Amino acid sequence: MDILSDYAPELLDAFWMTIKLTVLSAIGALVLGTLLAAMRVSPVPVARWIGATYVTIFRNTPLTLILLFCAFGLYQTLGVTLADQASPTGQADNNFRLAVLGLSIYTASFVCESLRSGINTVNVGQAEAGRSLGLTFSQNLRFIVLPQAFRAVIGPLGSVLIALTKNTTVAAAIGVLEAAILMKEMIENEAAIFVVGGIFALGFVILTFPTGLFFGYLGKRLAVAR
Repeated sequence: MDILSDYAPELLDAFWMTIKLTVLSAIGALVLGTLLAAMRVSPVPVARWIGATYVTIFRNTPLTLILLFCAFGLYQTLGVTLADQASPTGQADNNFRLAVLGLSIYTASFVCESLRSGINTVNVGQAEAGRSLGLTFSQNLRFIVLPQAFRAVIGPLGSVLIALTKNTTVAAAIGVLEAAILMKEMIENEAAIFVVGGIFALGFVILTFPTGLFFGYLGKRLAVAR
């Protein structure tokens, strides 16, 4: 309990950073993943190839390498900045946004594959009926296919979100002050490695367990009757 009381403010800040990374990266990954899924089922061969290539590359590349590329490749080598460097918090903000970018790019490949599997569950006859009514491919996808696909893959998308929450610890590699960095500091300062590990394990359980229950409930509630 002494450790908890001593580090309470830092723990709250660290897990708040984890939550912000998760939420913003999830939004980015959902938008990009949906676009990629549309490309993968597109009637245009080039679009299908681009989507498949993206998923193959980023799904099989370690997240650490992607984040390091964002930090050293985009920022240090190419000079791409996502925050005002003159600001007192400019460097920290830039690292945070680069982490969000890397996490979004990586997670989008898994969102894409989950959503594509949902698209494949939609009856082909419904898409054909949409085309017979004069709907374009994008209209067919937006109004008929994607709504059913999302309902079919709520559970898998919840699993992707849980994995993303845990993957945020990799952001420590580029200096984002989230849970993993604080855990390392606490282990170095306190002779209680199991207690410290238990605190952070419990913190992530508190973050991810309700997420799993919520998406499981939504998946059953909104399941498409077949």
